[in-house]
Amino acid sequence: MHQTFLFLHSANRYLVLISLVYAIVMAVNGLRAGKVFSPLNNTVRHLTATLGHIQLMLGLYLYIISPIVKYNVVDASSHEIVSEHTFFRYIHIILMVIAIVIMTIGSAKAKRMETDKKKFQTILVWFSIALLIILIAIPWPFSPLANRPYFRSF
Repeated sequence: MHQTFLFLHSANRYLVLISLVYAIVMAVNGLRAGKVFSPLNNTVRHLTATLGHIQLMLGLYLYIISPIVKYNVVDASSHEIVSEHTFFRYIHIILMVIAIVIMTIGSAKAKRMETDKKKFQTILVWFSIALLIILIAIPWPFSPLANRPYFRSF
């Protein structure tokens, strides 16, 4: 069960990243060209937030069942400033929850804006901040804090 959810969480991160980047590019193009905020733009906004929520739910479930998070570090001789255990137990979860909250606020604010320009601006600002936080909190293969492969298999 743990491996299945780990795979889903790992695979869904790319959907979240792609949708966030697409929404940000869409907002930039909408602002530059003075476009009308179309139903397609609204669908992208909504889908991006929904994918973020799905990712958060998968992550929270993994957080509850994860052996890395459950593991209590007792070794005081470790010279690591931030261990993998600390990264997943605190840093990853806190930053990801903050990012999804920011994405949700941005989506809700954009939906309620009165002008198309303000809708695009709101998406651009809030989704960009969320993307930056997510990129910082992902355990990339090159990360010194905790690294994971780009793709997981079952």
